[in-house]
Amino acid sequence: MQKAKINLSSTEIGKLNDVCNSIIGIAEKTKVSVSGPIPLPTKKLKLTTRRSPDGEGKASFDNFEMRIHKRLIELGVDQRALRLILRVPLPEGVNIEIEVLG
Repeated sequence: MQKAKINLSSTEIGKLNDVCNSIIGIAEKTKVSVSGPIPLPTKKLKLTTRRSPDGEGKASFDNFEMRIHKRLIELGVDQRALRLILRVPLPEGVNIEIEVLG
């Protein structure tokens, strides 16, 4: 049986968890072995900008942060399970990478 590694990433954790739950549901229906979703470290992208556009006045700053949440799911897949997983509807902003190991 083949194994597949599925890497999921998104800035919105709710959408990410919905996709993970649907993949786990498919794995349970097709009775393939599954491990995960394994939470990977969250990447934090930070940006600091100055509020005043011209440099005059008080030196005050705005801090912005974007978090990228990641999950890893490992499946023992057959053709039917893999076909069903490829048909999972992906919401806007969720990235998926599927790596099939022989």
